[in-house]
Amino acid sequence: MKIETIDSTPYNDQKPGTSGLRKKVKVFQQRHYLENFVQSVFDCLDDCNGKTLVLGGDGRYFNRQAIQIIIKIAAANGFSCLIIGQSGLLSTPAASHIIRKNQAYGGLILSASHNPGGADEDFGIKYNISNGGPAPENYTDAVFKHSQTITQYKLADIPDVDLETIADVQLENLQIRIIDPVSDYAELMASIFDFELLKNSLSSGKISLVFDAMHAITGPYAKRILEDILGAKAGSVINGTPLEDFGGGHPDPNLVYAKELAELMFSDHAPTFGAASDGDGDRNMIVGANFFVTPSDSLAILAANATLIPAYKNGLSGVARSMPTSQAVDRVASALNLPCFETPTGWKFFGNLLDADKITLCGEESFGTGSNHVREKDGLWAVLFWLNLIAKKEQSVAEIVQEHWQKFGRDIYSRHDYDAVDSTIANGIFDHLRALLPTLEGQSFGEYTVSYADEFSYTDSIDGSVSSQQGMRIGFANGSRMVFRLSGTGTVGATLRIYIERFEPDASKHGQDAQQALAQLIELAEQFCQVKQLTGRVAPTVIT
Repeated sequence: MKIETIDSTPYNDQKPGTSGLRKKVKVFQQRHYLENFVQSVFDCLDDCNGKTLVLGGDGRYFNRQAIQIIIKIAAANGFSCLIIGQSGLLSTPAASHIIRKNQAYGGLILSASHNPGGADEDFGIKYNISNGGPAPENYTDAVFKHSQTITQYKLADIPDVDLETIADVQLENLQIRIIDPVSDYAELMASIFDFELLKNSLSSGKISLVFDAMHAITGPYAKRILEDILGAKAGSVINGTPLEDFGGGHPDPNLVYAKELAELMFSDHAPTFGAASDGDGDRNMIVGANFFVTPSDSLAILAANATLIPAYKNGLSGVARSMPTSQAVDRVASALNLPCFETPTGWKFFGNLLDADKITLCGEESFGTGSNHVREKDGLWAVLFWLNLIAKKEQSVAEIVQEHWQKFGRDIYSRHDYDAVDSTIANGIFDHLRALLPTLEGQSFGEYTVSYADEFSYTDSIDGSVSSQQGMRIGFANGSRMVFRLSGTGTVGATLRIYIERFEPDASKHGQDAQQALAQLIELAEQFCQVKQLTGRVAPTVIT
C-alpha cells in the first residue's frame, strides 16, 4: 500500500469541547483542516498498528466525504481493521456498543449532535476510547496541543470505499467491514428490556406511540426496533429518513424544535406516549398525553423504577448526574441508600464511574440519560425504558410522574438558553458573576437566603484528575438552586445556560406551571448575571 506524506500547516482553533471538535462545515472543508485534526488524534495514540477502529456518523452534510478521507488516513497510520456503518451511518450509542463488542482500539464519531446540519451549518468529530466512551480531557488536551504544531499527515493511496454495500473488503493489509448499523444495537436492546411484554402492549394497541426521529440518525433504529420488531403500527416513527440537512430542521429534541410531535402530544388525539431523539441519537425527549417530562425527572424516575427492567432487576450500584441537573435523583438515591455522584457536564465524566461499577444509571438535564450498557448517553434506550415502565406498571406517563412526585417531592426545574451570545459579552457575564459570588453568602432576597455561592470544581474519584471552572452555583437555604454555565456544544459565539430549580414537597402544589412557580428565582438569576442588560436580549432563545 503506497503511503503519501502530505506537508501541512497547523490551525490554532482545533481544541475539542465537551463532545469533540465542532465547527461550521466550511471550516472543516478548509485545506488540510480535517486531515490535520485526524492525524493529531492518531499521533496522540500509543500505537495504531494492527488495531481496529470504528467509524460512522449521523449522516449530516460532509459525513460521507469525511469518512473517505479518514479511511485513507487510518490506513496510512497502520490500522488493520475499520468497522464502518453502512452508508457511513452509526448513532453515537451504537458506535459505543460496537467499539465495546469488537474490543476496538477506539472510534471516530462524526456528528455535531443536536446542532443543525447542511452545507452552511455544523459538523463535528470526536474520538471515543476502547471503553466506548469519549476520550478524557488529558487526551483531548494533548490532541489540541499537537494540532498547533503539526506539519504533515499521512494518506494511503487507495480508492474510495463503497459504503453502501454490507461486506468485508480486504485492501492489502487492511480489512474494511461495512456493517448493518442497527442490528448489533437492536440485539443489545433486546437483552436489556422485556421485548415480549412490549410486543404484546404495542401490537395489541394497549400502548400507542409516536417517535420523532427529526430526520436524523435514529430513524432507521426506531423503525427497525419499534415498528418491525416490537410491532408498533406503521407510521409510528415520523421524520424517520436521515437527511444531510435534517430536513431543514434543528435536530434538538425539545418542545420548541420537535414542534410536530409537541403539537400532537398536546392535542385531543394524543397517543399514549411520545418521544424524540437528536442528530446522533444520544438524547431523548419524553412526552405523555398532554404531559412533558423534564430530563431531570426522567432520570430520577428511571432510577426509582429500575428493578422493573430485566437488566436492572438486581438493583443499581449507584447513580450520577451532571452538576446542573436537578437534585431529583439525589432524593431517590437517598431513599434507596445508593451512592450518588455530581459531575461536570460531559458524558466522559461518567465513564470512570461506570467502568469502576460505582454507578449503573446516569444522566444530564440536557435530555441525556444512559446506563452501563454503553459509555454514551442513549436516546432510544431511554425511550424503550419508559415504554417498558408504562407496560409493566400499566399507567400513563402522567400517572407515573405524579406518583413519583407524591413519594419523593417535586423538583420544579427549568433551563433558559441564550444562544449565540458574543463570546466577549459571555465572558464578561462570567467575570461579573465570579466577582459577585463571594459577596452573596448569607444575603436574603425575599424568601430566598443564599447558603452557598461557588464555582464548581470536580475531582475524579477514580483517577484523581481535577476539572475546574465548571459553572457557577448559587444555593439557597430552602433547597432551591440556580446554576450558570457556558455551553461548549455550539459553533457560533457562546450559549449561556441558566438553570433554576425549587424543591416542592407539598403534593397540592405539584401541578404548578414551572415558569410561574420559578418566576421569582428566574428574575433573581437574571438580576445576578445581568444577561438582558449585557446582551440586549428580551428573552431566552429556548426555555425547557
